[in-house]
Amino acid sequence: MAGPVVEYATKPGEKFISNPTRILADLPTIPEDTGLNPYGGITEPKYKPTGFFRTEKINGRWWIIDPTGGRFIHRGMATVTTIRTPGAQAALVATFKDKNGWAAATTRLITDIGFNGTGGVSDDAILDTTSNKLVSTRLLSLMSRYGKVRGGVTPQPGHMGYPGDCPFIFDKEFETYCKEACKTLAQNKNNPWILGYYTDNEMPWANDLLDKYLKLDVKDQGRIFAEEWLKKNKISKITDAHREEFLQLAAETYFRITSQAIRENDPNHMVLGARFHGVALRLKPLFRAAGKYCDIITINYYRSWTPNKSNMEAWSKESGKPFLITEWYAKAEDSGLANTSGAGWLVHTQKDRGLFYQNFTLALIENPGCVGWHWFRYSDNDPDEKTDGSNKDANKGIVTNRYVPYVPLVDAMREVNIRNYGLIEMFDRKNSAK
Repeated sequence: MAGPVVEYATKPGEKFISNPTRILADLPTIPEDTGLNPYGGITEPKYKPTGFFRTEKINGRWWIIDPTGGRFIHRGMATVTTIRTPGAQAALVATFKDKNGWAAATTRLITDIGFNGTGGVSDDAILDTTSNKLVSTRLLSLMSRYGKVRGGVTPQPGHMGYPGDCPFIFDKEFETYCKEACKTLAQNKNNPWILGYYTDNEMPWANDLLDKYLKLDVKDQGRIFAEEWLKKNKISKITDAHREEFLQLAAETYFRITSQAIRENDPNHMVLGARFHGVALRLKPLFRAAGKYCDIITINYYRSWTPNKSNMEAWSKESGKPFLITEWYAKAEDSGLANTSGAGWLVHTQKDRGLFYQNFTLALIENPGCVGWHWFRYSDNDPDEKTDGSNKDANKGIVTNRYVPYVPLVDAMREVNIRNYGLIEMFDRKNSAK
């Protein structure tokens, strides 16, 4: 059955494009998932329980295995925090009384919609105190935090900017910094509700990283390393093969340093990568490198109405690991917000946002390499909040910037979320019959 046609654009003022959209109603009727364990995983059959989350490939499909041994898909909500503007604070008091009331009501809302956890940059400390437990992920930002200490970095929309787009991977002090910064993770090592740690967000990986290092100041440790690498390998004329080799070396160095620092202090929780995005999603050396050190590859996935099957297959093949989509969303004109910021699609209505959610997640569910996704984000931007240029005026949330849920959106989300495991079974049965 053909799905509805939904119109979308990249930003306000641009022409809307019509696109077929697959939704739950286009598929055979799937019953709601039942009998799930407290984490949101499948109770039976059980696989080896470790008391913490891990991954396992079973009959050709990757799964997260929850602490009790159940198969688990992580459906997260990113940036679950309160809003700091005076108007939003007044709305919080009027609606929830205080921040504890907000946390209790918000975790109920998230679980009622069928999500089972939180994504990056969430207020985990207070959310963890509620009775509706959520499986959390933690963003460490090791490179960007080191850059702030070192100096020379500039905040950019959504991520950190480095001199010449060259992260400080080859600084001798970076490894020392990571070892020290990760000591605080020891306090988390017995917490079964933590899925794992992101090392950073949206680092500027590129095919010509070698060329960029060679343009740095002559005293920069990254340039010195690149020059010594060329000399060691007797390279006088740089080719694309050399660029690819150096990119993989840089990525392996970064992931080795960060993952070792994490595991030395918290050996129980997974390493979730550095949230690749943009051009990085097409760079195979990155996935090969991340696969050596990370448990799950994490991806901020924009500019795709339907996840590309070939790309998803390549991510799993090159890394040898499952992947988790950690940012994606659509914003709607009917929210009343200007929607000039952010990378998500622009659609007409909240209903269209819900249709997009179903189309996007059905493609993820069908892919055996995907172990979950995180919608970006919990609340809309508040235009009165001026601290983040990438989050200033857009309809990204499941609630408004005054904490009112978008009912057409959350209803569409719930329809898919509460049938995840049944949908997986249907798709796997269909694919095995081909």
